[in-house]
Amino acid sequence: MARCIVHADLDAFYASVEQRDDPALRGLPVVVGGAADHRGVVAAASYEARRFGVRSAMAMSRALRLCPEAVRLPARFSVYAEVSAIVLGGYRGMTPLVEPLSLDEAYLDLSDVSPEPSEWASLARRMKDQVREAVDLPVSVGVSTSKSVAKIASDLEKPDGLVVVPPGKERDFLAPLPVGRLWGVGPRGEERMASLGVRTIGELAQVDVRLVSGIFGRWGTLLHDLANGADDRPVQATHETKSVARERTFAQDLESGPPLQQELRPIVDSISERLRRRGLRGRTVTLKLRQSDFTTFTRQRTLPYPVDQTGPIYDAAADLLAREARPGQRYRLLGVSLSGFDEPSQLPLPL
Repeated sequence: MARCIVHADLDAFYASVEQRDDPALRGLPVVVGGAADHRGVVAAASYEARRFGVRSAMAMSRALRLCPEAVRLPARFSVYAEVSAIVLGGYRGMTPLVEPLSLDEAYLDLSDVSPEPSEWASLARRMKDQVREAVDLPVSVGVSTSKSVAKIASDLEKPDGLVVVPPGKERDFLAPLPVGRLWGVGPRGEERMASLGVRTIGELAQVDVRLVSGIFGRWGTLLHDLANGADDRPVQATHETKSVARERTFAQDLESGPPLQQELRPIVDSISERLRRRGLRGRTVTLKLRQSDFTTFTRQRTLPYPVDQTGPIYDAAADLLAREARPGQRYRLLGVSLSGFDEPSQLPLPL
């Protein structure tokens, strides 16, 4: 029996939520993220904004230069987490085999729900309809026999797309696509592939695996397998959270001492709130500092018992900050994270 693996991705998630909640924004270029004069970055861009070249992780100042008419909105992560929880709850109503990757995307294994490939398209349409009914948002869905092919498929007809790759058609589906569609192949990887004469996934599939692995090592062997549609990774029903972190980049570099210390409390408050919402407690507090010259370092302290409250996390982070921040030095970023978790007392929301 062929596996039925689904990759579901809520389209332009943060921006779509904002357009849903304010109908006046529909059809307008919307960017979600920090202010341009505060070194903000784009967390999400609507498809209207993407037409101007705006992309996630882009500096907000550049995004607004590319699209001066864009409507910039601050992120509302608590709202996005609530919407994500509703969507994931719907997925888990279909199958317990749900693997969240982030707030907006997840893998599902629906092999037991829809074993016949002829049913896959109707099942995916029903899934899209359920998401639309529950949260009034579009979701792009890819269906195939493996995680890698399903993920590539979900990205091809965005927004609100649906692509099904039946069993036995994986290589034909992948062959004409750019090699950059494969997981882990960025611009530099594409350049190195081009040196082998490889520009499409099909061309990579035909290259001798020994040549690819000789250049890229074990990663090359994995890419060669993926290019041939070989990917038997299971959908992991539990998503283990490794750490909970928050950091802030300042509009202007701050000196060590009280100006920097004052920024610590709201960061820790945010972390402790997320910990309690996810039912997590951790022991290892990590402080992250970035100087004005972009030199970055981290310092850790392990507590004697797991915590989720602001007090002990703040005390440990404040002590690390007092020890490590140099007098007269200026800093552009401050961050804190907690890791070393006990078992969660409830299923955590994805990060």
